[in-house]
Amino acid sequence: MSTKPIEGRMTADAQGGVTVFTIGMRINNFRAVRSWWPVFRAMPRMLKELSVDRGSGMLGYQLLLGAPRVLYVVQYWESPEKLIAYASEQGKEHRPAWAAFNRRMREGKGKVGFWHETYAVSAGAHEAVYINMPEFGLGKAIGVVPVGRRGERAADRLKAV
Repeated sequence: MSTKPIEGRMTADAQGGVTVFTIGMRINNFRAVRSWWPVFRAMPRMLKELSVDRGSGMLGYQLLLGAPRVLYVVQYWESPEKLIAYASEQGKEHRPAWAAFNRRMREGKGKVGFWHETYAVSAGAHEAVYINMPEFGLGKAIGVVPVGRRGERAADRLKAV
């Protein structure tokens, strides 16, 4: 992905449904590094593993910062089934990270917060527009095309399948 803005109005090259998974942490106590640092370090390993495995179903991701305490990732997946398959698969980074995280949460007494949300969005029920932006979000995950190819208005893009 280039960091150079693409001039004009672009939209995600959406061909079907997408699963959006948001996951993040909130540092409730900055001094409790032993509680939040391992959580912080686990996500890059999983993202790297998923990025090199084209069959995993993860289309792409965007790292975001909700300063100063919140860090999160928006992930785009082919389907909820592939997301769940990765989360439960033996021998992948997620399972041991999740087990260790659960132990630390019990021991940490609220020093780090955590959340995730999953949205299964059907074809024609999502749209995006990027104006003078580098590829970002869903557009970064699946590619972008000029807005006119999918409809000039959001309403047009939402019903285009």
